[in-house]
Amino acid sequence: MAKTSPAIADQTVRLQMYRMMQEARLFEKRAQDLFLEGLIKGTSHLALGQEAVAAGFAASLRDDDLVYCTYRGHVHTLLRGAPMGALMAELMGRSNGICGGKGGSMHLTDVSHGAMGSYAIVGAHMPIAAGAAWAAQERGTGQVVVCFFGDGTTNIGAFHEALNLAAVWKAPVVFVCENNQYMEYTAIGEVTAVARPAADRASAYGLEPIAIDGNDVETVYETAVAAIDRARRGDGPSLVEALTYRHGGHSRADPAKYRPDDEVKAWLARDPIPTYRDRLLASGVDTATIDRVDREALELVDRATEEAKAGPYPAPEALGTELWADGGSAWRS
Repeated sequence: MAKTSPAIADQTVRLQMYRMMQEARLFEKRAQDLFLEGLIKGTSHLALGQEAVAAGFAASLRDDDLVYCTYRGHVHTLLRGAPMGALMAELMGRSNGICGGKGGSMHLTDVSHGAMGSYAIVGAHMPIAAGAAWAAQERGTGQVVVCFFGDGTTNIGAFHEALNLAAVWKAPVVFVCENNQYMEYTAIGEVTAVARPAADRASAYGLEPIAIDGNDVETVYETAVAAIDRARRGDGPSLVEALTYRHGGHSRADPAKYRPDDEVKAWLARDPIPTYRDRLLASGVDTATIDRVDREALELVDRATEEAKAGPYPAPEALGTELWADGGSAWRS
């Protein structure tokens, strides 16, 4: 694992990343509360504890760059710039949601902000991300694609197929493995032949093995900047393995009792948000500034919650729309 990076000189970027992490954390904690209140139905996969990966990359991207993520993709979509109120409304199945209330937790999408979808099928988005990067390359737009996936995806065929094609094409894509140590309920090490499921396979595709501390937002940021710059220069893809840990279970229904107590305790002690808060304070950022970020993040979540609650449920006739490219279902006949 790479050592902790030196402090980023730009204080604006550092505070931006802290704000991103705090907004992401409070958004998902609120979503968890709304589940318990019965206002959000179905399942959900939270990324509590993994916010540094999302924030470090989000702060590194250009406005027209593209992001693909998994069903654990609330924070990636949020930090790409999707409106928080519309995201919360989508989780609640309301018509003012980002997908009209019909997508829900596992299908958040906001193309206008380069958030190209959350994918419920493990690994399904990786070849699509490689294709999008190839398209950007062909058009000469200078766009870079970032594709997030979990450690379990590294044992899926699409992982290897996408990496191979991206390397052959020298496509401008950065593949980011969010290794939270568990593929659903099984420790990744129990079913994988190599110690680092992503990084140890990079050399098979002519790529540098990159494994970093995914709970250190500055390390993530500097790694992201380097990989994105490489892709934008035309030097091809990168594969980054960011070691992190989800604070809860795989999904809302999972109590995560399969994880050793001492392991959970050790990772919770490395929570990326309070850790980074302490680093900012030690570097000279005043308490009032950080407290203001915390307060504003909570106010934003409160407003988003009320906006979502105020939205109506989709009308029954909405079920027959957006089923095909023309937005209707007439093609069936």
